[in-house]
Amino acid sequence: MVGGTVSLTPAALLSAHDWTLEANDARVAELLARDHRFLIGGDLVGSDSGRTFEVISPYSEEVIARVPDGTRADANRAVDAAMQAFPGWAGLTATARADAVRVLADAVSARARDLALLDAIDGGAPIAMVTADVAASVAALRYFAGLALESKGHTIPASGNLHFTERQPYGVVAKIIPFNHPIMFAVSKIAAPLVAGNTVVLKPAEATPLSALLLAEICHDVLPPGVVNIVVGDGIDVPDALVRHPDVYRIGFIGSEAAGLAIQRAAAEVAVKTVTLELGGKNALIAFPDADIDEVALAAVQGMNFGWSGQSCGSTSRLLVHESIADPVLEQIARIVADREYRSPLDPAAVQGTMVNREQYDRVLDYIEAARTEGARVVTGGGPPDNAERGLFIAPTVLDDVKPEHRVANEEIFGPVLSVLRWRDETEAISLTNRVRYGLTGSVFTNDIRRAHRVARALHTGFVWINAAGPHFLGVPYGGWKNSGIGQEEALEELLSYSQVKSVTVKL
Repeated sequence: MVGGTVSLTPAALLSAHDWTLEANDARVAELLARDHRFLIGGDLVGSDSGRTFEVISPYSEEVIARVPDGTRADANRAVDAAMQAFPGWAGLTATARADAVRVLADAVSARARDLALLDAIDGGAPIAMVTADVAASVAALRYFAGLALESKGHTIPASGNLHFTERQPYGVVAKIIPFNHPIMFAVSKIAAPLVAGNTVVLKPAEATPLSALLLAEICHDVLPPGVVNIVVGDGIDVPDALVRHPDVYRIGFIGSEAAGLAIQRAAAEVAVKTVTLELGGKNALIAFPDADIDEVALAAVQGMNFGWSGQSCGSTSRLLVHESIADPVLEQIARIVADREYRSPLDPAAVQGTMVNREQYDRVLDYIEAARTEGARVVTGGGPPDNAERGLFIAPTVLDDVKPEHRVANEEIFGPVLSVLRWRDETEAISLTNRVRYGLTGSVFTNDIRRAHRVARALHTGFVWINAAGPHFLGVPYGGWKNSGIGQEEALEELLSYSQVKSVTVKL
């Protein structure tokens, strides 16, 4: 412990526990035997209906837990509890709220191993990778706590009187998160709303709810009642109730384009609400002929997030490679992903996870088959790996000879499928990149500094890497253009988005 905070890095966490597969299996059994509960108004409770739903492991395809199945009444109770807690939470000083968020960060750190194990078992991602997610979530809590005094206004010399602005929280914030990074999104996406003075109702994904329900226990122990409320349901009732609730004026959503559009429609039918959306992507990595072939190949694998089975919205799922270097780049990519072992997600040696459920698994296989039908060539992968004894694994798949009109060149697959499009000149590469309806991330590989900046500026995306692909950095705004979303996260812009500006004039 340094300066009153717990030091947490993936390496430190791995060295602090017995991470053998046997030890992880034993601990997971203990965690799954718990009584999973919502957090509403400071109480750990079941569903109003008494119903539960099954959580299925994508590795064993067995039922591993039953959790409360939330209803509209549960969602409404959570909002009511958040409304009751709001005046007291907002009435604290910004530094007092920041201190409370730091306490939450320490509490999450103390349960980091358990949170990572739950993400691995119900989401199928490798334990080493979800451990890094927990570390990132704690870092986000501490980052936004450190920004608490930046939520400020300014004075305006508009006359001889006093004119100033101040920022005030919205009230109750609804946060709806997806299945692909469960604990990272559950923890990191409540940080900015809390520091800004709002109370929160969090709705985790029904496919991966377990770590968020453990987070409910953590928040119950360290935060005032009603400041954070956590409710999940198997279906649209809970999120629809939150979006339509007349007391919820601020909504933050991460998920699919279709769900984002539905949230916009539902919110607009009730009131004028502020909605931020981080949606899908069909992101391009553009490789110019002067780029290093090995660097491009490695970045294509890393940017595609094959370890997560491609289940990340920022994945560079289109490789736009100049025809002069396409063949050696593809050969190198195939070498990098060859001979993978497909292990239990609880095994520290696992390098690739499963698809999250059978529905996503079948969906990705359908896309691969459609690409074959349209004329694409499978360079590597193309289906389930031969050496996987169990689990919803799909081998890293690279499709060559993809045409701009093919489905796999335009639609977000959300699986381990890399579509390769070859091009001849810079104008063509930019046009191919911008022709899709998404605009989340992009990557440019070239050693020509002028071309790098020229092309980066020409891309219709909210986030661009030059000679890299994949990493995020706290303090650097992350968000999409076009149908990839509205708003920026992971930076000061996110904190400010959870407050409203009020102008005040004092007659002197």
